[in-house]
Amino acid sequence: MTDLPGQAIHDYFVKNTKKKLFVHDEFGPKVEMPLPVYFRDFYEMPELEQKALKLCTGKVLDIGAGAGSHAIELQNLKFNVTALEISNAACDVMRARGVENVVCDDIFEYSNEKFDTLLLLMNGIGLCGTCEGFIKFLKHAEKLLSPGGQIIFDSCDIAYMYEDLPRPEHYYGEVKCCYEYSRQKTEWFHWLYLDFGTMSMIARAAGWNVERIAEDENNQYLARLTRRI
Repeated sequence: MTDLPGQAIHDYFVKNTKKKLFVHDEFGPKVEMPLPVYFRDFYEMPELEQKALKLCTGKVLDIGAGAGSHAIELQNLKFNVTALEISNAACDVMRARGVENVVCDDIFEYSNEKFDTLLLLMNGIGLCGTCEGFIKFLKHAEKLLSPGGQIIFDSCDIAYMYEDLPRPEHYYGEVKCCYEYSRQKTEWFHWLYLDFGTMSMIARAAGWNVERIAEDENNQYLARLTRRI
């Protein structure tokens, strides 16, 4: 798929472009994804993300690292952090920003090391695409985590988006999206928004302990998963 988000991140960083990145979905008009969001420092991040960074322990894998803002903050705190990102263009930006350990790969293809924390922020768990994809991710996470390791991620309940729309036959948090940038569009793909109840049911059935760390007024929550012994 054409890497428009990575291109947008790269253009913003290198050229200070004024072009806009948009997300299309099934709910209505396209929505702008402001590029400065990818370049926030700790104090510009939402409280849930700040809490997530404070929960990290040991060796950290930042999955879907984007422009590397979370990895940079962890690096500044002397964590051993690996920034994993599928976009070559975004990886180039991270290296230019000083992220020391950048890996360009698909999380489902990556199993080279063991980590104490798997971190997925800005609804990074959405890369699973579907509930089946989430089950697949949890299985793969077992290969990546050291004994006693944890998965930390945020997500949200988007039931409110269906107040004036019929619910789909599949799980309502499985949403089709595409990106638009510089007069180009990507192919449509699935992105997953997991409400806490559904996420808990799936994770517990797969052998994980589930903890809700925090939630906000926008139906977003921060969760920590650990393997059940």
